[in-house]
Amino acid sequence: MRKIFILLLLLLPTLAWAKVPDEDDILRKTMDNESPYYHSSLMMRYKNLERLSEEEYHYLYYGYAYQDHYAPMATNPALENLYATMSNLDVDKATKKDAEYIISLCTEALDKDPFSPTVLNMMVFAYGTMADKEKEQAYFYHLQGILETIKSSGDGRSEKYPMHILMFSHAVDVVSSMGVASKRAEIVSRNVEYIPLVEPRKVPDGKIKGFYFDYSRIYRNKPDEVTFKKKRTWQFNNLKPREYK
Repeated sequence: MRKIFILLLLLLPTLAWAKVPDEDDILRKTMDNESPYYHSSLMMRYKNLERLSEEEYHYLYYGYAYQDHYAPMATNPALENLYATMSNLDVDKATKKDAEYIISLCTEALDKDPFSPTVLNMMVFAYGTMADKEKEQAYFYHLQGILETIKSSGDGRSEKYPMHILMFSHAVDVVSSMGVASKRAEIVSRNVEYIPLVEPRKVPDGKIKGFYFDYSRIYRNKPDEVTFKKKRTWQFNNLKPREYK
């Protein structure tokens, strides 16, 4: 019987097809209605909870930066309500009513940010609580696909090879999914931010003190009056790792 561990996605192997987003390639393929990566078609399949391929998640995620709905600096009240709800919830005693409310908040939050790892993870939790295995698994695959898409876009160990994100919160979610505690994000340059770890992470070739993320897509879509000066911090969520059979 297969076991799925939510939040422990660091145990998943890095995708062999790791690739830095090629903007010209993404724009060309996601805007062509005859392309297998036409964004409207991919988004429809995504919303219908169809499991996509690694390549499809790649074009879906990065192609979203060229869609009219992409507004990385917009507020997301439903997400804030979701954080507040989860912080006060005993996840081991969650009821069907709790799950239904979480799903309603998540659905609203996904309208503003369809690829939020936090929200996708909450959907997995909520549908698991309701014993809806089909949707629980579907949202898990979406969560896995989005996180791995970001992690495969760069190793994040240097400013030269950052991971690429569409929302600032996605960066912190990626780091949190690795099971490591982080400090507040710091702006390094016009396009790159750095998230230092509380404790360096040991790897075969040394230690990782933090991760770099390319936020250039956010910068290109920000209102002129917005500046990036404040340090930011987010919490992925307060869920313990959950095991599904």
